[in-house]
Amino acid sequence: MATLETLRAQRNDSSFEHIIDELLWRGLIALSTDEKELRAALSVGPMTYYCGFDPTAPSLHLGNLVQLLTMRRIQLAGHFPLALVGGATGLIGDPKPNAERTLNTRETVADWVERLAAQNARFLDFEGPFAAKMVNNLDWTSQYSAIDFLREIGKHYRVGKMLAKDSVSARLNSDAGISYTEFSYQILQGLDFLELNRRYNCSMQTGGSDQWGNLTSGSDLVHKVEGKSVHLIATPLITNSDGKKFGKSEGNAIWLDESLTSAYAMYQFWLNTDDSDVIDRLKVFTFLTRLEIQDYAQKVLDEPFRREAQKRLALEVVELVHSKQEALMAETASSALFGSGEIRALDEKTLRNALNALPGIEVQNGTSVIEALVKTGLSESNSAARRAIEQGAVTFNKIKVESVDDQMTDFLHDSMAVLGRGKKNLAALFLVK
Repeated sequence: MATLETLRAQRNDSSFEHIIDELLWRGLIALSTDEKELRAALSVGPMTYYCGFDPTAPSLHLGNLVQLLTMRRIQLAGHFPLALVGGATGLIGDPKPNAERTLNTRETVADWVERLAAQNARFLDFEGPFAAKMVNNLDWTSQYSAIDFLREIGKHYRVGKMLAKDSVSARLNSDAGISYTEFSYQILQGLDFLELNRRYNCSMQTGGSDQWGNLTSGSDLVHKVEGKSVHLIATPLITNSDGKKFGKSEGNAIWLDESLTSAYAMYQFWLNTDDSDVIDRLKVFTFLTRLEIQDYAQKVLDEPFRREAQKRLALEVVELVHSKQEALMAETASSALFGSGEIRALDEKTLRNALNALPGIEVQNGTSVIEALVKTGLSESNSAARRAIEQGAVTFNKIKVESVDDQMTDFLHDSMAVLGRGKKNLAALFLVK
């Protein structure tokens, strides 16, 4: 878990005159309300702003981390963040592009609210001079009766405009259609901005660009009801090199909860970042300065094989999400498996997390190396396994297997081992006792 010490060490880049300039350089503004007015509002004094996180899963993921780090940068510029966890909106769920969400139970949503609130608390400073506050939209939404909600809030929305929202129009044009429940989501999110404006004088909301329709729902409602102009910042969707976005809807989520994605698995994820993506990732996901990142950009051009930028990125993000100790342990484990590090020096937890990220099987003590090579898929047949051993290409716990008759008996921590064919093809073995 990121520590208060880590938070207090974070700084914005002093080479930028305004936080908007830094956000633009880091590629964190895809859309916004009037930039000139936004600059002025952020310059005249502390502003209260918010970002919402719906509990539609038991953990936040890297897509959410973009929002948390954007919030943190604005906090470091001298403004007050409100971290909203959607105990009400999480009971409904933002419309997905092609299917109705399965509604979770109230008990499940309440549990996830607590988990997400705890994760938010790791990335924002709740004690400093611009202390963050945690809010839950169930606190005000639950106070409305259905009649009051329709009369006081619903009357400000026009159906034609609601139908034009991207999330709604996509569903209307799909076979699934859209329920009134999910159609109403944008009104609930709009209510959040109105209530936060009333309660905390909140005047800015941040979110992902795919949420722009919901963001404007709130700013429009505040303007209609209170007669005030408020501000919006939308970050771009962060995508993998194959064009897929980070996020659980794509099936490739990297979770911030270690029980779902270990520190080692997260480290490996960042270590495998493409050269074409790594500098943009350093801008978004780290607090390295412009000068430092430009230095890494040159290293990528001059010596890409060293992967210095990827190594720094992996260390920085794992330290941010977990801790410096976990980041260093993940680095050591990666070196032990794929580099020159000593695998026997790894503690049991670190080794298990590393091996869990590999394809693996359970084996009996004394299983032949040939059998294990075939069962793990490292070799397609017994004859191919024999050839690999005879060619000196097979290792057991990073020690070369000398004979086709060798059996596996030396398990690390009496429970696991790593089998290799070549330098990069590895599989985990877990001892059945």
